[in-house]
Amino acid sequence: MLVLSRKEKETLIIGDNITVTVNRVAGRRVTLGIQAPDDIKIVRGEIAEQDARRSAAMLPKVETDQTLVQ
Repeated sequence: MLVLSRKEKETLIIGDNITVTVNRVAGRRVTLGIQAPDDIKIVRGEIAEQDARRSAAMLPKVETDQTLVQ
């Protein structure tokens, strides 16, 4: 993981077409602006985890054969 320090209004460039700007820092809260092409999905990490758990819960249960073949 790359860890960088940025101040308000400073940016990060990811690849050729994604820009992340630190809009505001207030106490322990940071707001970011993200510019990316429309085909790039941007989701907060906790939302992606919730979606993954929800998707896993919707998968059909697969029964396995517990007998061992020798």
